[in-house]
Amino acid sequence: MKKSISILAVAVLATSMFVACGPSKAEIEAKEKAKADSLAEVVKQDSIAKAAEAAATAAKMQADSLAQVAKADSLKKVEEEATKGKKGGKK
Repeated sequence: MKKSISILAVAVLATSMFVACGPSKAEIEAKEKAKADSLAEVVKQDSIAKAAEAAATAAKMQADSLAQVAKADSLKKVEEEATKGKKGGKK
């Protein structure tokens, strides 16, 4: 009787060791899914940051361009006024 109980105990212990070792397939899949989701979120945030940076650069370029156009218009107006004064002479 003692021998059969000890054999049964060894079998239970051996079975529990195999069951307890390592994560289950579902746990492994869940961990991989969480890792993929995390990477996807990082890529998304990086993409948003790059788009915002590109928009800021475009806005700065547009503002610079408008400033150059305004400066050119001002210079043109000053030149026109200067040439009008020379054509007519003094009265």
